[in-house]
Amino acid sequence: MRPGIAEAVASLRRGAVVAYPTEAVYGFGCDPFDATAVANLFELKQRPPGQGVLLIAADFSQVEKFIGTVAEAAVTRARATWPGPHTWVFPRSAHTPAWLAGAHAGIALRVTAHPIAADLCRAFGGALVSTSANRHGEPPARTADEVRSAFGDQVAYILGGPVGGLERPTPIRDAVNGEVIRT
Repeated sequence: MRPGIAEAVASLRRGAVVAYPTEAVYGFGCDPFDATAVANLFELKQRPPGQGVLLIAADFSQVEKFIGTVAEAAVTRARATWPGPHTWVFPRSAHTPAWLAGAHAGIALRVTAHPIAADLCRAFGGALVSTSANRHGEPPARTADEVRSAFGDQVAYILGGPVGGLERPTPIRDAVNGEVIRT
């Protein structure tokens, strides 16, 4: 197992927020089914909960249960880009906690190709909340040192490693119609 993964997973299981590298920036993550952990993540970021968060996973089986009724073409469209740096918004299933979507009708999902983020999801055994490691409106951290400098011990565990090659957080598209939501 990659160094630090067991410690990060132990923190997640305790309901804590961890930081880890993703395709472009460091992300904050927590257990998506732990309402207190998600609330703590919003507080840490100083971000309104109505904005919602996305989920990352190591494979499609980890996000499938969050997808509501949708045409097979939408799933096919997203799966053609996964694993990879593409986030898709789907109608959410009844299984999806409302606190994840905030004021949105859908849920944003990504099957990541980033090896550390994917290993973390595999070791955790499911999808994780993923949002940029920064305070709302500030630039996201790109290194473990930047997370440590900005947040100190407010983050339970910082999983070290390089971010991927993207210059900006992943684009977000609507899985139903393919429209770009964020470039």
